[in-house]
Amino acid sequence: MDNQQLQTAFAHLSTPLVADACLRLQIPYRMAPAGLRPLQPGTRTAGRVLPARHYGSVDIFLEAMHTATAGDVLVIDNQGRVDEACIGDLTVLEAKASELAGIVVWGLHRDTSELLEIDFPVYSYGAVPSGPQRLDPRQSDALHTASFGGFTVGREDVVFADSDGALFVPGDADLQQLMAVASTIAQTERRQAEMIRSGQTLRDQLRFSDYLDKRSANAEYSFREHLRSIGGSIEE
Repeated sequence: MDNQQLQTAFAHLSTPLVADACLRLQIPYRMAPAGLRPLQPGTRTAGRVLPARHYGSVDIFLEAMHTATAGDVLVIDNQGRVDEACIGDLTVLEAKASELAGIVVWGLHRDTSELLEIDFPVYSYGAVPSGPQRLDPRQSDALHTASFGGFTVGREDVVFADSDGALFVPGDADLQQLMAVASTIAQTERRQAEMIRSGQTLRDQLRFSDYLDKRSANAEYSFREHLRSIGGSIEE
């Protein structure tokens, strides 16, 4: 799938649904450390990773954008620093002008009021007033990979981000199947939610008493196995 197809498919999904679909399909995924939030609540984005490691200067971001494909998501490695903001309004304006799909930062931003006016998907761990007061030596592969928490991502990866955080999925996974399964899970969960609102408990829908009976007879019988057998959905 290309970036536009990913954006279209993810428009009505969520990172929890993608995570559940990955679990069902046994696709490995990596999750951004807890606390990543979109600047604008409700924002979601998806696309190929455009990695960039920050060393104190904005030129690394401009160079990344110079080689970007429309719909890429700029993933910035600022080592989770909380003593500086690594992006502000000019970088975000340039990303929007470059037709990127969003920016995901392992670090902080600034110029919050201006960023809200720009209306572009930005995900970070918060804001501080000060930009960098350093200029560190740049590594030769600074535009090839980016660290995000305890793992590394590159251009071969895909990122999904929304109000629950961000997931990174290998680009060689069957993304079309992944989106299809996530959509199926979404439909099942919405149907189950409507039934709860109409008075049918989730336990009744999922035949929970049957599950308890089967587990009593077979201690290895899992709830996920039971869900798959009845076509239910709650965990994956």
